[in-house]
Amino acid sequence: MPGRLDTLLHKLVELDGSDLHVKANNPPIMRVHGDLRRLDEQPWGDAETEEMLFAILNDERRHRLDNFRECDLSYAIPGLARFRVNMFWQRRHVGAVFRLIPYKIRTIDELRLPPSTKRIALMPRGLVLVTGPTGSGKSTSLAALIDHINVNVRKHIMTIEDPIEYVHQDKMSIVNQRELGTDTHSFSDALRHVMRQNPDVILVGEMRDLETIQLAITAAETGHLVFSTLHTVDAAQTIDRIVDVFEPDQQEQIRTQLSVTIQAIVSQTLLPLRNGKGRVAAFEVMTATPAIRTMIREGKTHALYHDIQTGVEHGMQTLDGSLLTLLKEGAIDWEHAVSKCSNVQEFTSRAAHQGIAIPAGVTA
Repeated sequence: MPGRLDTLLHKLVELDGSDLHVKANNPPIMRVHGDLRRLDEQPWGDAETEEMLFAILNDERRHRLDNFRECDLSYAIPGLARFRVNMFWQRRHVGAVFRLIPYKIRTIDELRLPPSTKRIALMPRGLVLVTGPTGSGKSTSLAALIDHINVNVRKHIMTIEDPIEYVHQDKMSIVNQRELGTDTHSFSDALRHVMRQNPDVILVGEMRDLETIQLAITAAETGHLVFSTLHTVDAAQTIDRIVDVFEPDQQEQIRTQLSVTIQAIVSQTLLPLRNGKGRVAAFEVMTATPAIRTMIREGKTHALYHDIQTGVEHGMQTLDGSLLTLLKEGAIDWEHAVSKCSNVQEFTSRAAHQGIAIPAGVTA
């Protein structure tokens, strides 16, 4: 039965899709360039859906699915791609989502990440966060940053992932990748022991809870370069989300720790290309200047946007600025740009000032 699954996943790659959705009593559904497409196939019954999905589970994963009612794993088709899989029960039926993870790790330049991210990747220590909503390409960007280190400097890189997505081969650096459920029990367990593993760079797949956040900040404080992700849309929300996880009497201390350890926050979102042939990312980049560290320490996150807007010389850029560049290049259309911008009126005014064509009926 995995043969039928492999056929579907080959088709996903062929269509340049990002996700395959498998749901009992429904035909397969694929997300292609951000849109869901239901395949023209007969719906699958419970028995065939379970047989196909259970065939890729080992005993430990099957135990987790049966007892916790969901599990994460990776699945690979040699020569094609890897897939991040979430399997779950819904309304007493099993279902799954397969996220495409290409074997090839795209570079910073290929992803059109801001040039300042090359400098950020090679910082000697501190905390670097890549943020954005689900499906915005955070894992792909993180893989590019880790690969940039791997190609350019001699470091020991430890990753803790759930599951392992992009597989890194040793280049100039040594890369050890640990997967939750297979190599370690949790992010926090792995982080408690990572100091004894002599790392220079630590990647934490996601800062999910208070203990993981605290341990990641501590690792950054002790001289390591730590990368992680959060499901936040910009730098200000990212700082607030981290602080709000802690009890009120701890928040001042966390602000102080963050103000010292944070090096950069890269926030991203994906938009459909105007030609319909894929998607492109727009980015906000905040780097930690003395002024920004002071704002974080004093809890003035609302003022960060102004310094990001005026911090071009420090490698910073706003999401709106990135969207305007993509518009000017003709890569995206107006409607999608406006749907992601922070302030429509200000965005429209800036677009007009830069000579970008504004749709009829829209006033600057």
